[in-house]
Amino acid sequence: MATTSATSSGSATASLISALGGGSGIDMTGLAEQLATAQFAARLDQINAKTDRITTQISSASTLRGMISSLASSLGDRVRTGDLAATPQIANASVAQVSKGAATGRGTTTLEVTSLARAQTLVSPAVTSNTTPVGAGTLTVRFGTISGTGFTPDAARAQVDITIPTGANLDTVAAAINSAGAGVTAYVATGASGAQLVLKGQDGAANAFVLEATESPTEPGLAALAWTPAGDTSRLTAAASDAAFRLDGVARTSPTNMIPDAAPGLSLKLTGTNTGNPTTISYSDPGSAITSAMQDLTSALNEMMSELNKDTDPTSGTLNNDPGARALRRQLATLASTQIMPANSTGAPTTLADLGLKTNRDGTFALDTSRLSATLARDPVGTGAMFTNGLYGVFATFDKLSRAVGSTSDPSSLGGSIARLTKLQTTLGAQKSDLATKQEDLRQRLVSRFAKLNTNLTDSKSTLSFLQAQVDAWNGKNN
Repeated sequence: MATTSATSSGSATASLISALGGGSGIDMTGLAEQLATAQFAARLDQINAKTDRITTQISSASTLRGMISSLASSLGDRVRTGDLAATPQIANASVAQVSKGAATGRGTTTLEVTSLARAQTLVSPAVTSNTTPVGAGTLTVRFGTISGTGFTPDAARAQVDITIPTGANLDTVAAAINSAGAGVTAYVATGASGAQLVLKGQDGAANAFVLEATESPTEPGLAALAWTPAGDTSRLTAAASDAAFRLDGVARTSPTNMIPDAAPGLSLKLTGTNTGNPTTISYSDPGSAITSAMQDLTSALNEMMSELNKDTDPTSGTLNNDPGARALRRQLATLASTQIMPANSTGAPTTLADLGLKTNRDGTFALDTSRLSATLARDPVGTGAMFTNGLYGVFATFDKLSRAVGSTSDPSSLGGSIARLTKLQTTLGAQKSDLATKQEDLRQRLVSRFAKLNTNLTDSKSTLSFLQAQVDAWNGKNN
């Protein structure tokens, strides 16, 4: 009976110690960690799930936005190369360099250049060297036109006074002229006769000039540099003149050899003369380049539609309820029929459908090559005009679409969706950080409490051990 009692007392004591944690080997720090984690696990899992979903949505929207942006950029590059519009080509390349003007050219143009625009070139009398003193005072440049020995000043242009310091030589004079920014440049040339000052004006008859001198009374000599057409004509090595040419038989002049938009679709840079022997300028046929560009455009649009269909799938699409994705689908659905050349005359191509682009029932695109060929045959110039850098046309349409899709201020655009999702992502990040802070605070508080509990349990264990010893001793006596 006593043995049974001793056994029962020992079991009760062991159970009490185990229940209090004494000698059980419980990791109080780990327990605090687990409890704190469990407290916030559900909320953190919700935030992580939302963050992952939003990250995927941002990625999908950014991909679509990047695709339309890249398409617009590629079209711009293609348009700027000039092979999608009729490009001028000249038979005699020594006469002029030709380039595409703002409009679109067609047919054949004739060009006869009788003279090039030139700048006035004036030289000074020769001196021994460029270090020879030439006097001091003021040189005055006046601009106007020269005819024979007469000079007609340009009342709209002010004279330019250039101060020549004491002890000046030709190098000093050239530097003073150049720093004045007078529209005349100067340098010193040393030849068989000695050193001479060379002055050059700008192209065009209206840029002729005369040079006047006001000498310093104590340092004369500057007057030798002065010149008018009534003086020494040998010093005028080149007279200022305008370019003279005939374009399609019409006599014209230009103050420079650069003539932008000389005719529709034609800019000129005159480089030589061909008096009495006009050359021809024709325009390339952009038909094959346009066909290739439309094929590439159709392929790019279908690639975009494939991505858009995947992202807006009702069951698995990451953007199936996104307003920006829905807006893009609506814009693409009406793309082929949109008027992109509203100013074109009746009968001229005005839509992408005229260029062969058509929309299938499933929203994808196809190229109607028969319609494109018919448009090119009917109006090759009007078709080429749709591929320009202007306010209207193929590039302008996709550039406008790209800007609209990427607008962050429009909540119904992909850009607006990305902005909204990014803001929400930031908010979730802040919430997650706040929960992590609260979780850590709870963990530390639990660790502190468990540490005290552990101390109490240790003390209790010592007491229980003493009691156990007493019980054992009593049981021994009883036995």
